[in-house]
Amino acid sequence: MSSTLEPLVNRVISVVTADGRMIVGTLKGFDQTVNLILDESHERVFSSSHGVEQVMLGLYIIRGDNVAVIGEVDETMDAALDLETMKAAPLNAVAH
Repeated sequence: MSSTLEPLVNRVISVVTADGRMIVGTLKGFDQTVNLILDESHERVFSSSHGVEQVMLGLYIIRGDNVAVIGEVDETMDAALDLETMKAAPLNAVAH
């Protein structure tokens, strides 16, 4: 999997972790166990009663064994989202 991440270096990605967190940031590096280094990152906290809260994290490392899904973010579409009015149930942890 790590070889498929090479084109995503220095691009904005979204990571869903095994414990149900969604973290968005610029991929700065990774290793063979898919440990990720994200810069300018933030966590998106979903709520069914309030808008999406964005918690700034800055430079952030995600352990590879906690990564469930990685995807590239279309920055144009992402900027058009109105996260303050978007409501969604919080993500559940991934069951193994």
